[in-house]
Parts: sequence; C-alpha cells; structure tokens
Amino acid sequence: MMDRLVILALDFAMLSLLSVGGASSVLPEMHRTLVEVQGWMTGREFAELYALAQASPGPNVLVVSLFGWQAAGLAGAIVATLAMVVPSSVLTFYADRLLWRAAGAAAWREIMDNALAPVTVGLIAASGVLLASANREHWWSLVLTAACALISWRTKFHPLWLIALGAIAGITGVV
Repeated sequence: MMDRLVILALDFAMLSLLSVGGASSVLPEMHRTLVEVQGWMTGREFAELYALAQASPGPNVLVVSLFGWQAAGLAGAIVATLAMVVPSSVLTFYADRLLWRAAGAAAWREIMDNALAPVTVGLIAASGVLLASANREHWWSLVLTAACALISWRTKFHPLWLIALGAIAGITGVV
C-alpha cells in the first residue's frame, strides 16, 4: 500500500507542475501511469471515473481524488489530491509574487500567455482523444466524439444538446 501512495505522490506532484490548463490537460499521462504502467484500473474504469468527476459540481481536479481512491482507497485519494494541488499552488503563489507583479513584467507576461495557449490546447486535445478511445469496441463512440468536437468548434450549437445526444446514445446502447 505504501508503494502505491509513494508512486501516486511522486507522479501527481510532477503532473501538478506540468498541468498547464488544469488537471484535464495531463490526463494522458495519468492514464499511462494508472492503467498502462501500474495496472490499477482499466481504461474503461479510468474514463468512467473521469465522467463521474465531470458530472459532479466542483473543480476539474476532483478527478484526481477518484483516481487516488481507486488506486489506494481513502489514503490514495488524499495523497493524489494533495500531490496534484500543493506543488502547482506553491509555484503559482511564488511566481505571482516574484515575477508577475514585478515592474516591467507586462511584456514577459504576454509572451508567456501567448506561448502557453497552444500548449494547453494540445494537452486538452490529447486528453479528449484518450477518453474517446477508452471505448474502442464501439466505433460509434469515436464518430460521436469527433462529430461533437467538430460541431462545437465550427458552430454556436449549445453544448448541452451535444451532451444530451451522447446520453441518448449511451442509454440506447449505441456507444
């Protein structure tokens, strides 16, 4: 059990510092650790826990608590959550105090914002592909995911209708 807690703490602390755009941006690496390397859950369980966290009110980082719970019970949930939140919070606090508020930092801040935006989009897109591929036996789920992403990107169609479409597809057994 202690080995699992150490692995969760180290991996999630590292991911905390890389999670530009939030916890969802490092989902592929969480999946690699939890499913592929450690085997603590299946890809489907991973996707289901992510869906449960997204359906719950609160911040997106709650998914980390569920992953920790699945891997090592209550202690795992606490360790994973603290490891994901504390390092990035400390870094953000000191970066704000020392760099962001410094005289002449406005130009540097704009450069960082422009540089990190495409990184964030790429990380989130990789997470979407990972979650869509969790249900590989139903090719319709990949088609539905791609269609919803395209519709969201190219139109002003309300996302709740797309969510409802996905829910209907799930209830009817299409995906």
